[in-house]
Amino acid sequence: MAVEGENESDKKVFYTSLYRTYERPVNISEDNRYYSAFDGKVHDDQGKAFLQMIGSGTRTGASSLRVLLDSDNEALILNSFVRMSEQMKEPWLPTFPEITGDSRRMNSNHGVATLLDAYRKGIRNFDIKKAYLAAKGAITEKTLAPWSGKPAGKLDDFFKEKGYIPALYPNEKETIPEVNGFEKRQPVAVTLGTSYDLWCLAQLANELGMKADYELFMKQSFNYRNLFNEQTKFFHPKDDKGKFIMPFDYVFSGGQGAREYYGENNAWIYRWDVQHNIPDLIKLMGGNELFIQYLDDMFQQPLGRSKFDFYAQLPDHTGNVGQFSMANEPSLHIPYLYNYAGQPWMTQKRIHKLVGEWFRNDLMGVPGDEDGGGMSAFVVFSQMGFYPVTPGLTSYSIGSPFFSKASIQLPNGKSFVIIGKNASEKNKYIQSAKLNGQPLNTAQLDHADILKGGILEFVMGDKANKNWGN
Repeated sequence: MAVEGENESDKKVFYTSLYRTYERPVNISEDNRYYSAFDGKVHDDQGKAFLQMIGSGTRTGASSLRVLLDSDNEALILNSFVRMSEQMKEPWLPTFPEITGDSRRMNSNHGVATLLDAYRKGIRNFDIKKAYLAAKGAITEKTLAPWSGKPAGKLDDFFKEKGYIPALYPNEKETIPEVNGFEKRQPVAVTLGTSYDLWCLAQLANELGMKADYELFMKQSFNYRNLFNEQTKFFHPKDDKGKFIMPFDYVFSGGQGAREYYGENNAWIYRWDVQHNIPDLIKLMGGNELFIQYLDDMFQQPLGRSKFDFYAQLPDHTGNVGQFSMANEPSLHIPYLYNYAGQPWMTQKRIHKLVGEWFRNDLMGVPGDEDGGGMSAFVVFSQMGFYPVTPGLTSYSIGSPFFSKASIQLPNGKSFVIIGKNASEKNKYIQSAKLNGQPLNTAQLDHADILKGGILEFVMGDKANKNWGN
């Protein structure tokens, strides 16, 4: 990749971010052999390097970036995931693979999104059937309790029957043995994240012709609806009787890291955690106008307490603009949601402000957890001018290009060039766009159009063109 422009700081931010996305994976094959902590044995890699991943963020933005820039390497990663699954006692897709094996950290298993995203964008040189079965096992046979590798138990039976993870009241005693004492149930985060995972499973099942699995998992992919509070328009934890936990504070309820109900971030962030069905989320919130209003509210909502007290309870909810957190993976797609409700100029405004404010060429560095390249991939994509809001779909959501020219050398030998005529910190608004000389009047770009090679040209200005992309 190469970028051109007058702002040297933007270029340094871009190239250093691109560099950090290559921190992982790590090739642990030596002379075509590797030691796997997943079964404690030395294996012949059969000509395919065994790549070791660490982290959760690499499963979304970073993996989508590799699909675009380095598809052969991404295929090796997916092959490694399949081998890890085969080598473990239980053949489940790893959640958080490390050099010491799968630590099963975090909640949900978005590795399935990585599989779907790569497959739909043309990567075929891995065993998709084995990968699907490993992902299905990880989501339906392993417990959904965060940070646990145990088999499914009563909590999972409840989820399959009722369609949500039940929450406990403050100080109520935990009785589920699969639940980690510190990480808690994270019931809203798990319900929403698993809804996305189930959608990914459904799409893979459809690709493989498994109709029964497709229909079951598509139905379950709507489970997020079961925790939507119609009165407040937030995703709100429920007890095992189906009653919302009350009283409730959408900023501070949930204890350390909000883990009793969410996970690292509070309800303001998880309000938008329905990447796989944004039109339905807009409908739940009452339509485009209210959806936009709630987005704006998040960016304007005060912390509610002193910074000292806020970050003492929510130390990962950093990089704040209002209640929005620029520093954690569940937030990264949120600025692009304006595109889906008819105000792409607001996405353009937010992206420039957020990248300019929180990713600078100075001592500021980055605002939080790199998440295995996820945060840096957000910067790389956003400065180019688009972002994969929903890994698993082939479309990208258009933001605002930072450079006069960005060139992508594609794995197929072709090149795709993004032109930002007049692009600058001031000229952040798209006035018009053309794809290979033809007018582009939508805030979406398809992966197939990029792979064909060509030129995406934006004309930029200092005032919002509210007719473009609407």
